[in-house]
Amino acid sequence: MVADSDSNIAWHRVQLKKNRAELKALETARFTMGEIASSKRNGQTQKAVAEIKRKIAQSERVIADYDKRTRRPLATDLQSLSKGSWSHWDAYTQQQRKTGQRSPERG
Repeated sequence: MVADSDSNIAWHRVQLKKNRAELKALETARFTMGEIASSKRNGQTQKAVAEIKRKIAQSERVIADYDKRTRRPLATDLQSLSKGSWSHWDAYTQQQRKTGQRSPERG
């Protein structure tokens, strides 16, 4: 996995992984142990599953929004590349442009 420079996004990625594992464990336990339809615990389990699914959806939305704003387009056809914003993917930093410095040429 690629390291995120935004700690909020990194936190959401960790939470997403943790919540998916917790949801899997709850659903697995539900089917392996069985549950009685009218039991009080069944209601608690359903609430816990609903809450975890809500957290998963929230983290997925935050991560998708971040990816949409920061990722390069993956398609390489001219039409797709012309639609993307390439202002953040320049080879030179703002400081290098101001001072007129360039990276050394590869030999």
